[in-house]
Parts: sequence; C-alpha cells; structure tokens
Amino acid sequence: MGDRLRIADFLSPISKAFLSGDQGYMDGQIGYVIETYETEFPELDAASLVLVGCGEMRGTDLSRTATDAPDAIRRHFYRLFYWHTDIQLADVGNVRIGHSLSDTYAALSTVVKELILAGKTVIILGGSQDLTLGQYRAYGNAGKIIEASGIDARIDLYTDAIHPAEHFLMEMLTATPNFIRHYNHIGFQSYYVHPGILETLDKLRFDCYRVGSVKESIDEMEPVLRNSHLLTFDIQSLAQAYSPASTLSPNGFSGEEACVLMRYAGLSPNISSIGLYGYEVEADRNGVSAEQLAHMIWYVLDGRSRGRREADLDERDSFNEYIMAFAEVETMFLQSKKTGRWWMQLPNKQFIACSYKDYLLASSNEIPERWLRAQERS
Repeated sequence: MGDRLRIADFLSPISKAFLSGDQGYMDGQIGYVIETYETEFPELDAASLVLVGCGEMRGTDLSRTATDAPDAIRRHFYRLFYWHTDIQLADVGNVRIGHSLSDTYAALSTVVKELILAGKTVIILGGSQDLTLGQYRAYGNAGKIIEASGIDARIDLYTDAIHPAEHFLMEMLTATPNFIRHYNHIGFQSYYVHPGILETLDKLRFDCYRVGSVKESIDEMEPVLRNSHLLTFDIQSLAQAYSPASTLSPNGFSGEEACVLMRYAGLSPNISSIGLYGYEVEADRNGVSAEQLAHMIWYVLDGRSRGRREADLDERDSFNEYIMAFAEVETMFLQSKKTGRWWMQLPNKQFIACSYKDYLLASSNEIPERWLRAQERS
C-alpha cells in the first residue's frame, strides 16, 4: 500500500502483549491471525477489513483528552474465533490525539480516506460520537457523495449544545459543500428527541426510524443499510440491561438486535466505514459492553463474508425479474437467487435496495414508501 508510511505518521502502534495478557492466543482465534501495528506498520494489500482506534473524548467532555476504549474492545475481539477466513483482517493501531479536537478529526479523516480509497472496509473504535465528522470528511476529501446511516437513541442536532457530540450532525448534514446524498437515523427514542428535529429532518427528506418500529420489523433495515456507505453507531442505542456502559436508557436495542444490524452492515456492498462510538471503560461492568461491541464487529465479518457471494445486478441470470405497474407507474423488481434480497427500479432506471414487503405493496397496486421517498429525493 503506497501511502502506508504517510498513514502511519498519524497512528500509534498497539501492544499485542497487552491485549492478550500472558497467555497469548490459540490457533483459530482472531488475535492469532490478524495483522497488527506493533513495531512495524502491517502490509495491507491482502486485508479487506481494517480496524483503527481513536480514543478522542474532548467532543463530549473537554476535560478528558482520550480513553483506552479502543484497546478494551480489541482485547475482547481478538479472543473470538476466526470463522470467516475469506476476510483478511488488519489493525493499524490508534489515531494520535491532536493538539486540538479539529486536529484529531483531520488525522482520522486522512487515515480513513486512504483506506477506503484503497478498497478497505474500515471499522473505527471510538471515542466520542462526534468523531463521525472525521469519518464523514474522509469521503468529502475524496470527493465522494454518500448515503449515511446513524444508529442512536438521540438525534444530535442541538445547535445550542456545548459539546460537539451533541450537535455534530448539524455540520455533517448542512455544511457547505455537502457530500450527503441521504441520511437515515435508526433507533431514535422519542422522549429523547425534540419534535422539531424530526420535522427538520423530514423537510430535508431524510428518514428516521423509531426504535420500536425497528424492533418490530428489523429486517426492513437491511435495505436501508445496503444503500448506505457510512454507518455511525452510538453505544447509547443499546438498552442498559444488555450493555452496562449504555447509561442513557433502560430501553433500546438488545445485544442480539445490534448484532443483526451489524450483520446487515456487513452484507452491504456499499458500506466502507463503520464507527462504533461512545463506549467508556469506566462505565462498564466486567467488560460486558466491550464484549458486546466485539461480537458486533464479528457479525460485520459474518455479513461481509456472506455478502461477497452476491451477484452484480447486471448478471441478470442470477436474479428473478418481476415487471409490474402500480399507480400507473411501470417498474421492475429483482430478487437475488443467491441471497433472496430485493431491489426495485426507479423511473430513472436506477435500482435501489428494497424488501419483500415493498414488492408485496407494489403487487397490491400500492406505492411503497421507500420508492416514494427515493423518488422525492431524485
């Protein structure tokens, strides 16, 4: 990888011995096979999924510079077993904390940009969720217009808030120039969100999904994440019963539901960066939340391994085609023979990810809301 030395300038190595303790790793565990930045920067040519830590915390607490949360998550992830041998793994260490918060954003952006341009999927271990700005700017600096998704109990658009972690979405969604084509917010809890924020996002044609609606039909989130390029996840979206470090609410996603969502993210052929943010070691109990996040990363691997079996849309022999008309609009639905997933065609002849429910609605001469929202944005 030609830019590895320039990237390494922004990164600090990790201590594998610290992560594994005195026992080391068994053959078959992730820590046994993952390429890590310990003394020399790893060769990344074969890696398809790359971990990078960023413990920056000033976005949520100006008195705290950094956390060792990334290493705590690694400690658990490295102990899991490596089932998906078709996914080569690397860990490039931790982004160096900058003199200012903006410096850290810039360093993270540079690292993520170089990795995604090299065709890697990047998993960021945070740090506070405002680091999403650095994650997002990687695409802007690369000139890429993207669809982004956030999983969070709150919607961080409070312009009068002091801490960037509470208003970072405002800059991300409205700054000029802007590289967000569409934004999806998954799992918000109404009692933590001002109604005016939802009205604002709706006027911008962005989509928001309440946590209860997602839990009732979690499979409807698969097309949402399949269309996305960037995913940001706040640990506060998890119910505290499943994650002691999730101190916001007794309600939220279960651990299993979070793993399902991460598997969908892995299945997406478009998602190239996933940020896991908001984990604080001090708030955890017996490492339960760190273990939960480690399991979620494992499910990204599981989804990515299965998603690689999907055919390209232009390989029409691999899809069932259904041509129909609803509301006097003729369209086509495609169903993969390999995975069973669905796509639907817009009037501009572009296909977007959809669900079987959308197909059933169209078959009943009803306009699927997903089709309508996409058409409004086109």
